[in-house]
Amino acid sequence: MRIAVVGTGYVGLVAGTCFAESGNTVTCIDIDQRKIDRLHKGILPIYEPGLDELLKRNVADGRLHFTTNYADCIADAQVIFIAVGTPPGEDGSADLQYVIAAAEEVARNMKSYAVIVDKSTVPVGTADKVRAAVAANTDCEFDIVSNPEFLKEGAAIDDFLKPDRVVIGSSTERAAGIMDELYAPFVRTGNPIIHMDVHSAELTKYAANAMLATRISFMNEIANICMKVGANVDQVRRGIGSDARIGSKFLFAGLGYGGSCFPKDVQAVVRTAQAAGYDFRILQAVEAVNETQKRLLFDMVSDHYAGDLTGKHFAVWGLSFKPNTDDMREAPAIVVIQHLLAAGAKVTAFDPEAIEECKEWHLGDQIKYAKNPMEALDGADGMILVTEWNEFRRPDFDEVKRRMNGKVIFDGRNIYTRKTLEALGFTYYGIGS
Repeated sequence: MRIAVVGTGYVGLVAGTCFAESGNTVTCIDIDQRKIDRLHKGILPIYEPGLDELLKRNVADGRLHFTTNYADCIADAQVIFIAVGTPPGEDGSADLQYVIAAAEEVARNMKSYAVIVDKSTVPVGTADKVRAAVAANTDCEFDIVSNPEFLKEGAAIDDFLKPDRVVIGSSTERAAGIMDELYAPFVRTGNPIIHMDVHSAELTKYAANAMLATRISFMNEIANICMKVGANVDQVRRGIGSDARIGSKFLFAGLGYGGSCFPKDVQAVVRTAQAAGYDFRILQAVEAVNETQKRLLFDMVSDHYAGDLTGKHFAVWGLSFKPNTDDMREAPAIVVIQHLLAAGAKVTAFDPEAIEECKEWHLGDQIKYAKNPMEALDGADGMILVTEWNEFRRPDFDEVKRRMNGKVIFDGRNIYTRKTLEALGFTYYGIGS
């Protein structure tokens, strides 16, 4: 098929590359000329394991193209994906201005029937607005489809090529058939393509992320109780995770969720409910718990030093909101570090992928950046682990002790064992233990 993808952010770039990998001819459109120029050189705007190699191969094989010009690819595209940003507004509702602008531009360049697909995460009713925007700018036939993405940052290529399920919201058999044909290579092992109405498809993505966010906040509340009553959250997690009705996923306590999806999507569901006259109290609590949880590690640090952090030097391991990505949107590290700085402490941080992101968009030169994890520890009074990158899991703790002034570790992801570290002479703080 001939496919156009509007937007070369996280979703658009992964989708476009993976569709090209399955043999389609794909053109990705973005209004940012610098980004397109860099993509032509094979320079990616994001870090995602496996994407670099996949993109370069499909560009070299002539299946994947990049442009700023809608006219280059919309006229003969059979399926057009809109995968632009939907940032939260001041009230938490999704800002649809980029989606509507893309729909209008697509319509102005259409020459024949096409399926126009909302791939961005959008609230219920967006397809109706996109349909109106397209109809106002073209006389061509078209169908609007909602096809939400379910990609985990750090595992997006696998998620796209081997999806648990594909959700398609459509109102015509013609559009549904084209989407079935497009996704057929990805579901050969029998995972389902689930067809539903457009409004249900729009809500499905939000509902999935809101449920997962709820599990995270719930377990963080359990962890906080554990610390007060002398229980161990890891043992509780294993105890409840073995129940088939609950399962073991998304039950790890920590510093709360961040990234591009969970915070934004939880807020959007709350606002959608409010607009419909419903008070979604559970999700309001999920959001509040998450914001409080991000500060928890700082409170532990402050309590350890009796509230006086003036002149203290801390090594922070991990800046991205999760491993295997450079994404720092809503990352707990930002909250922890900002509180440390406000309390008069100094910070040296290391992250395998997110340092440039942190420098350019978040903390700039307010902190120092190390070339490797051990360098960050030099002269530190304490080490604070925020992101559970694999390379942090088994450090040489003898070298850790030699490099640090203090011997205290604040483990925000529970990747170390208290008994082991205390036997080595460290003071250890974990979450819920």
